[in-house]
Amino acid sequence: MTVPILKNFVADKWVEGDGGLRDMVSAVNGKPVAQTSSQGIDFKAMLDHARTVGGPALRKLTFHDRAYILKDLAKAIMARKEELYDLNFATGATRKDGWIDIEGGAGTLFAMSSQGRRHLPDDQVLVDGPSDQISREGTFMGQHIYTPMQGAAVHINAFNFPVWGMLEKLAPTFLAGMPSIVKPATATAYLAEAAFRIMIESGRLPEGSVQLIVGSTGDLFDHLTGQDIVSFTGSAYTASKLKNHPRIISESARFVAEQDSLNASVLGPDASPDSPEFDLFVKEVVREMTVKAGQKCTAIRRAFVPENLLGAIEDAIKARLAKITVGDPANDDVRMGALVSASQREDVREKISILASEAKIVFGDPNEVNVMGDGTEHGAFISPVLLRCDNPGSAVKVHEVEAFGPVSTLMPYKDADDAVRLCNKGEGSLVMSLFTHDPTVARQFALGAAAYHGRIAIINRDSAKESTGHGSPLPVLVHGGPGRAGGGEELGGVRGVKHYMQRTAIQGSPAIIAGVTNQWMKGADVKAGAPHPFRLKFGELEIGKTIKTAERTISLEDIEHFAEFTGDTFYAHMDDAAAKANPFFPGRVAHGYLLLSFAAGLFVDPAPAPVLANYGLDELRFLTPVPAGDTIKVRLTAKSKKKRNDEYGEVRWDVLVTNQDDEAVASYDLLTMNAI
Repeated sequence: MTVPILKNFVADKWVEGDGGLRDMVSAVNGKPVAQTSSQGIDFKAMLDHARTVGGPALRKLTFHDRAYILKDLAKAIMARKEELYDLNFATGATRKDGWIDIEGGAGTLFAMSSQGRRHLPDDQVLVDGPSDQISREGTFMGQHIYTPMQGAAVHINAFNFPVWGMLEKLAPTFLAGMPSIVKPATATAYLAEAAFRIMIESGRLPEGSVQLIVGSTGDLFDHLTGQDIVSFTGSAYTASKLKNHPRIISESARFVAEQDSLNASVLGPDASPDSPEFDLFVKEVVREMTVKAGQKCTAIRRAFVPENLLGAIEDAIKARLAKITVGDPANDDVRMGALVSASQREDVREKISILASEAKIVFGDPNEVNVMGDGTEHGAFISPVLLRCDNPGSAVKVHEVEAFGPVSTLMPYKDADDAVRLCNKGEGSLVMSLFTHDPTVARQFALGAAAYHGRIAIINRDSAKESTGHGSPLPVLVHGGPGRAGGGEELGGVRGVKHYMQRTAIQGSPAIIAGVTNQWMKGADVKAGAPHPFRLKFGELEIGKTIKTAERTISLEDIEHFAEFTGDTFYAHMDDAAAKANPFFPGRVAHGYLLLSFAAGLFVDPAPAPVLANYGLDELRFLTPVPAGDTIKVRLTAKSKKKRNDEYGEVRWDVLVTNQDDEAVASYDLLTMNAI
């Protein structure tokens, strides 16, 4: 049988290695699925192509341009997902496992596209926080900005999620405007290569923006610079080896690590055998042991329960594990497939034997398993294995050694403080989960354990139906953890994008900073005069376009009418003596929302116009009380713009309300939707 030879994607061309082919075999039957080699590839040229072709092409695009490309890539993968499912079985994964990997990967692209269009500007510069006035008169200001790193991002992925693992790194990198060189784990590279090829064939990727290595990375690391970033997922041993590469150290190249960790799950001290949390905990432990045959960096390795419930929990977990069928994942009756390879199975067996020196096996046999399906005798199958350690406080190996397969250790704890200490003995993990219905228990664990965990999933009867569970990293939440988990972060919405950008402090006059950021700031040039800014379409409106309104005097009758009309009869507006007793007020004062209403009346242009709707207010502050007899006026300035679609865009306006003495009375950002 002839098997396909996978090619590398180098400098926008598919290139076959010039020898040294390596077999990739099916986890189900041990037969070759594909061959691969990267021998003869010029890795320096790959990095140069990314820096000189891919980087400039991406940096010409705005965040929104890149976000729309991610959306189209996700659509392309979903349109051809069945091709990927066909390959998925050879990795040992069931279709349900593949759904997490394949459609979960596409979902990450969709989510990051949405994050980019919602939270990032339709621009090439990302402003970080408010500006800072450095000089006395405000002519010299400071502002932090983010811009893309001008090197290449090298993505080194693990074998367990060949599609999702690739896309969860690619999405924020691409959105940031940085080119990527993708290196999937060789064992399952055939599935990653297929998904990568679909994206290339979509025709939506700029030249040089992505490249693929399906074999060894050769001397790639020898050519890294301080503008390059390495993002790694895998074992702590490999991570340590890579991040201590002389080039990483000498160039201070960024290294983002997401390592396997000894994640914990805790059944809270408030649980009882008849509480919903008891059953939810049991189901989650079993699910995390068996999904992807336990080959998840977020899987539950340590399960802690109140000591009085240890026996009951053990029996419940064993009863559910007994129903798990192991075998060919293409068989609909199979609930757990194979490990990725025979060598991985041997590693898991070795780690189980180490754990068994401190714990006893209470379910399963690492050397025996009943397998469903024909032709599976050479597959990498193993039984789910549950261990029990009765003395977790004095044990060492159960908190240090991870069997990367369908393996978990059940352990008792004395009280909540003891459970926190035991969780933290893992010395840092990607995630822990807590099953409790008591908010005080949840707070105790958050305060005691958050420093050791990248994510804490608190699950109970109220959230279980919609919960994504213990082991599901989400695009909008950070994925990573301290200590043993690598000390890095991935995903997290816009947070993940910033890992591939440089934060820089710029200093200059307001006009200069406004020119750099494409956002108006106080003190920058304004563009006054006709026409009224509300008469301009989104594309016609310039940043800095300003209107200064006429004045309006606030009367006592205005205040009393507003109070009667709205029902807001707070004493500061209606009782002069009580108001004067308040150190904030000189006497009766106008309602803050009266001022907003009158301000709108001063600056709106009432006729039908490109302004379609008032979208809301941000950063509202009431700064100076306005008693009856004071006069207000408004300065309205176009601050920034963000295109939403082909029909309308969002305009952010800086609104400043002042009194007759030019004191600031109120300030806020007004958001409108304007026709394109």
